Amino acid sequence: MTETSTGQYSRLLAVKFCNLILFKNAYFTVCLLNKRGAMPTTATNELKHEIWQLLREYKQSRSENIRNQLVKLNFGLVRKEAHYWINQCRESYDDLLQVGCLGLIRAIERFDISKGHAFSSFAIPYIRGEIQHYLRDKGVTVRIPRRYLALQQQAIGVSRSLREKYNRQPTDSELAAALDITLSEWQEIKLAWINRAPLSLDVPVQDSEEGATSLGELVPDPHYRSFQLAQEDQLRLQQALFQLEKCTREVLECVFLQDLTQKQVAEHLGISVVTVSRRVKKGLDLLKHLMCATED
Repeated sequence: MTETSTGQYSRLLAVKFCNLILFKNAYFTVCLLNKRGAMPTTATNELKHEIWQLLREYKQSRSENIRNQLVKLNFGLVRKEAHYWINQCRESYDDLLQVGCLGLIRAIERFDISKGHAFSSFAIPYIRGEIQHYLRDKGVTVRIPRRYLALQQQAIGVSRSLREKYNRQPTDSELAAALDITLSEWQEIKLAWINRAPLSLDVPVQDSEEGATSLGELVPDPHYRSFQLAQEDQLRLQQALFQLEKCTREVLECVFLQDLTQKQVAEHLGISVVTVSRRVKKGLDLLKHLMCATED
């Protein structure tokens, strides 16, 4: 046997060996799901034929019962996608199943039998897309880089292995080394994961006899210099209002204190809406100038 034929024969054996492993894994999954009472993700020829017939009938009748049968028969596709995403989010498995079923229904509605595509290949992008849109809407405000998310998920398994190996919680240096990244990068990933959701400034951080203290009251703002107390705000605003012309002050009081529309103010004072708009703009500019001058 020549060297070329030996290489081809080796590659052929490798392909057959991989196919055998894939077949055993698929068979094990089917058996496991059958024990749990779920539909297998790998359909038999009979099941494929049944799905195809139901798709034909649904295209003609648009029957809700037929659509529900198709959902049950293809529920394994939803389970597969939900299992994939459950480790990458904080949503419950049941919620992901429900959202995935919406994508499956949309795929059933839009599937075109005449094109001859396999339904499973057509449905999976719809199921995945529906779950991704759901997670995007329910996701965190701060977007974390995809690489950071992948390393964070990988770190969960690595941390578990190291904890079993050393019988203690692994250090940041050990985790970084196991993930093949620098210590500073791992600390950035941890910090990004902790701060992936914004913290409300109204959250209580201290409880005392006088009452709870919110986080916003303890956070300094170097740009906030003008008004430190509400009483000072009110006093300075009153002083600035009294320096305005009477007609301008009346318009501002009607708009901002009595919460009237500009049309209502015009009817109340017997002037045009355009005049009200001009006096509001003029009054706000004057108030800003007077209060800034008082601050200086």
